[in-house]
Parts: sequence; C-alpha cells; structure tokens
Amino acid sequence: MAKKKKTAKRTRVKRGAWTASDLKTLKKLFNNNSTADIAKKLGRALDPVKKKASRLGLRKSKSYMKKLGRGKA
Repeated sequence: MAKKKKTAKRTRVKRGAWTASDLKTLKKLFNNNSTADIAKKLGRALDPVKKKASRLGLRKSKSYMKKLGRGKA
C-alpha cells in the first residue's frame, strides 16, 4: 500500500472589496515592512496587495530600501 503524499496546507485568502481596516493597515505598514508580511497579516495574496499599494501611491521608505541593499550609497 502506497503512502499518501502530504500536501502543503493552504491558507485561505480574502477576495473582493478592501475594508477600511485593511486599507488603514496597508497604509500604516507598507513603507517599512515586506509586502509578503503585510499580505500574510491581511490574509490576502501578494499580487493584490502590491497592486492596491501601487494604486494608492504607496512607496517603500528610503531606509527600508537601504536595509535591503537597494538604497543609493
């Protein structure tokens, strides 16, 4: 009898409209936190979080980018 393969546990992600609370959290955290961490906290997929941040004109801070090694010297 063959063993069953374990599958990775998937987490549910929110879909649809952004709540005021979600937007407030996104605006508060975006400039100094990884987008992946924010997506996880909001329970949303990474791409929709990136798109919403872009549409809202949110940018990563210079200090955050420098910490990642992407800032100008």
